[in-house]
Amino acid sequence: MANPRVFISFDFDHNNDSKILFAGQAKNSKTPFNIEDWSSKAHLPEKEWEELIHAKINKCNMLIILVGKSMSSATGVVKEIAFAREHNVPVFGIYVDGADSTSSLPTGLPRGRVVSWDWSIIASAIDQMMTEGKNK
Repeated sequence: MANPRVFISFDFDHNNDSKILFAGQAKNSKTPFNIEDWSSKAHLPEKEWEELIHAKINKCNMLIILVGKSMSSATGVVKEIAFAREHNVPVFGIYVDGADSTSSLPTGLPRGRVVSWDWSIIASAIDQMMTEGKNK
């Protein structure tokens, strides 16, 4: 598989450790693919954040949302999903930090587009994303 550019969306206040772990594991040579993490590395002023993130998502092949238990309070994630939709960037989610099919999802992320943190399932989802939206 080519190295798709992936924007990792997550609740900065609650799931930063999972984001670091996910990005690190994705670089592990035992995983079936490589990703480039283009997500923001720090809190930024709102206007600056929106401009930066909008541009980064536009340059990515997909948006992966790390879905934690506090997604209902993650307004930035909802904006990132909207930015992805504007640029025809495919989106899917991965349950993290004990979240599951009963956890709330951010607006714009359908339940059927969220998978468990299993690298073979994630690899299949990435393969699918590379056939959708702007990747066609």
